[in-house]
Amino acid sequence: MEQKWFLDKMNIDKDSLCKLFNNLNEGIHIVDQRGNTILYNKKASEIDGLKPEEVLGKNIFEVFPSLTLETSTLMKTLKNKKSYFNHKQTIINYRGKKITTINHTLAIVFSDNSVGAVEISKDITQTEQLVDNITDLREKLQVNKKDIKVDNDIKRDNNTNYEFSDIIGQNSNFNKVVSNAMKSAQSDSSVLIYGETGTGKELFAQSIHNASRRRKNDFIAQNCAALPKDLLESLLFGTEKGSFTGARSKPGLFEMADGGTILLDEINSMDLALQAKLLRVLQDGRVRRIGGQKEKEVDVRIITTMNVHPDKAFELNDLREDLYYRLNVVHIKLPPLKNRKDDILLLTDYFIQHYNKEFNKEIIGISSDLKEIFLNYNWPGNIRELKHVIESAYNVKQLGSTLVLSDLPGYINERLSKDQKSKSDNRFPNQIIDQDQLPALDIFLEDIELKLIKKALNKTGFNISAAARKLDISRQSLQYKLKKYDIKS
Repeated sequence: MEQKWFLDKMNIDKDSLCKLFNNLNEGIHIVDQRGNTILYNKKASEIDGLKPEEVLGKNIFEVFPSLTLETSTLMKTLKNKKSYFNHKQTIINYRGKKITTINHTLAIVFSDNSVGAVEISKDITQTEQLVDNITDLREKLQVNKKDIKVDNDIKRDNNTNYEFSDIIGQNSNFNKVVSNAMKSAQSDSSVLIYGETGTGKELFAQSIHNASRRRKNDFIAQNCAALPKDLLESLLFGTEKGSFTGARSKPGLFEMADGGTILLDEINSMDLALQAKLLRVLQDGRVRRIGGQKEKEVDVRIITTMNVHPDKAFELNDLREDLYYRLNVVHIKLPPLKNRKDDILLLTDYFIQHYNKEFNKEIIGISSDLKEIFLNYNWPGNIRELKHVIESAYNVKQLGSTLVLSDLPGYINERLSKDQKSKSDNRFPNQIIDQDQLPALDIFLEDIELKLIKKALNKTGFNISAAARKLDISRQSLQYKLKKYDIKS
């Protein structure tokens, strides 16, 4: 009855609206100004484990007795006329079932000018349980860890797999990056590693940890994009019993990594409010659990990674500048594989040896045609893509001792065709046809440089930072060249 009353107020096709709400993958819960439920869709029913008739027409405190005026986002929205986004809420319904959701809650005004509230919920109960289980497992592992002897040296089981000796490369620029990373291992300064997806950022992070004085303590990695804000906050900083419904006292990753290193992957995916709290922890060296009163001193080195250029993250308002400067004490920029052509075949041989053991095969290399293809391919997925391409080839290879083009996944041929067309379309218009009439080298190079700069500026809408990234030069260098060629927007 109440659901029909709500639909009448909306003055739209009722059947279409009901069908829409019931086919959404999020729970929809709408209450009137008294907090009585007037719409409750199928997904909300599944999340809460309740039948619609058990909820419709009833006050939310009757259905969810664990909620209060302070903890119910629906009631707070009705009271304050304030919206809440990405808000974690844990409830216990009248059957005693505990449910955790991430909610977006907004005030709405009906056609008769009365006020209600709508809540859109995503069930994260299992995700929270998984986080709790991982936290418990990490605690147990810390208690049970023992030093083991490896190669006549005492090395602790510290959650890592890689050291600098595992990094493969002969490219001179890449080896300078490796050298700088090795030097950074001698201090406790924060490190920010920037590189495209698949360039080996965690490999470098683990190597820095294992070359540092912290190597006998834990290395803990957490992807900031993998969890909602509230879950990530409780995972990082821990919780005290009673801080929210069902909460229990447990340490966060900062406490667990005391004396060791934390890797925060995709730091720009972290909520800005949480970034502010992280900055405070880094500045003070102290952490306080959610719901706790006491602060605890922690000795943790922070390594962060980004696959988006910092300037781009600033433009999108995904990264606080004050946090960036605190994290970017040591900056390591990993080159993409396309800029390490002399490493491609070296890495190919390395992965072939690796998969020979795993697949029990005796592949001796790749064909000469495939070598040329590998060297000219753009490798958008970088080293990770190269590794997976070779692994894919091993899964289909039946005859022969060398890998050939037909052994590779089909998408490679499609990309090769696109790359070839792109190269044909992007040739310089001023190609030298008559080699007996060569232009002055400096004039020819300046002409090419000017065309590239103009093309980059056109593609980015004259965004200097973005254009500099496309040209792989610093913003300051591009500004100098704009003045040199008198290029203005």
